[in-house]
Amino acid sequence: MLCAELFEIINNRENSGVEFKRDDIRPEQLAKEAVAFANFQGGRIFLGVEDDGTISGIQRKNTQEWVLNVFRDKIHPQIIPFYEEIKMDDNRIVAVISIASGLSKPYSVRHNNREDVYIRMGDRSETASREQQLRLFESGGLLHIETLPVPGAKFEQLDIDRIYFYLKHIIEDPEIPDTEEKWINRLYGMGLMAEDGLGSKVCSVAGLVCFGIAPRRYMKQAGIRVMSFKGLDKEYQAQLDAVLDGPVTARWKMTTTGRSLVDNGLIEKMSVMLSPFISQENSEIDENMRRKKTWFFPWPAVRETVVNALVHRDWTRSVDIELVNYADRLEVISPGKLQNSMTIEKMIAGQRSPRNPLIVEILRDFNYVDARGMGIRTKVIPLMKSHNGTEPIFEATDDYLKVVLPRCSPEK
Repeated sequence: MLCAELFEIINNRENSGVEFKRDDIRPEQLAKEAVAFANFQGGRIFLGVEDDGTISGIQRKNTQEWVLNVFRDKIHPQIIPFYEEIKMDDNRIVAVISIASGLSKPYSVRHNNREDVYIRMGDRSETASREQQLRLFESGGLLHIETLPVPGAKFEQLDIDRIYFYLKHIIEDPEIPDTEEKWINRLYGMGLMAEDGLGSKVCSVAGLVCFGIAPRRYMKQAGIRVMSFKGLDKEYQAQLDAVLDGPVTARWKMTTTGRSLVDNGLIEKMSVMLSPFISQENSEIDENMRRKKTWFFPWPAVRETVVNALVHRDWTRSVDIELVNYADRLEVISPGKLQNSMTIEKMIAGQRSPRNPLIVEILRDFNYVDARGMGIRTKVIPLMKSHNGTEPIFEATDDYLKVVLPRCSPEK
């Protein structure tokens, strides 16, 4: 780093990626800042710079060795920083410690027989909340939120008819439980129930989402909020504003003619509610006494986008998926940032990185999910191109992934 770059960074003050520290910082304080950066998006610690940006310089002997010892002794898992020293014209020296965003999150500070997890929040490093730690564990590949217990959601909250059909007719399990105890043990083994830490087995997130009778009673974020507006923005007066509740999977039964739908799942409920707002019936009646329906969007692309939002959403976020229809577009907002190192470019290219693999597999068994797991690349994008010559627009933030489907005009 050149002196000119150093001065420019200092003039811009502390932020989410820059921290100033005096040379006499304690080891656990340095470890705290490093851990917060590693648990976020990386950053730089400037030793020898006061909080107001004044360059005081480092006075400590063998600063590099001291820094590396702090990283070795105080931080877990191990972080290897990039260390350099910048010398001013007046011989003052600033040490720059660069930390990349970690791959083995969460990182913690080991001090006084404790392990504390920190995360960067603006220009401060703060103790990570329970929800933030869950996301860090998930992003580090150490935890799948979908397998965690849902407090209070007991065995009775699962629709056994749906699960029975899944076991017997979808995955053709040769042994179907015949008592409540056997059901609980089987569902626990499948990851659809989990121990609650109080000696009981309750529904897991995946179990409640896929097969729960009324999931939103125990998980407020388990539904889909469906809205429609006449204009280009959200308005006070909506054509439609409803929150759908229910298991993702439909209830089926076997008949002499094959599989028959008994009760809609969340995806079917969404289809019924949204269809009138994204289609238009022609005024003329055809030879079969029917009115032809014109779709503003290719329906398989809409369905695939919503299913993707369901299976890849972050269940630690306490908000529903939003499906919003406007005069010129349809938006699907899935809570949570993209999983691990996934980017929009990788997603479009067809790379797969499921956040909730158990939910993905169940919905793939039911044929809700594209068998190859490449629905965006193989369905949504080509269907939009062939339908109205447009492509979906993707927007990824730390809080959500938004997919925008541009609308085809009714005249087209």
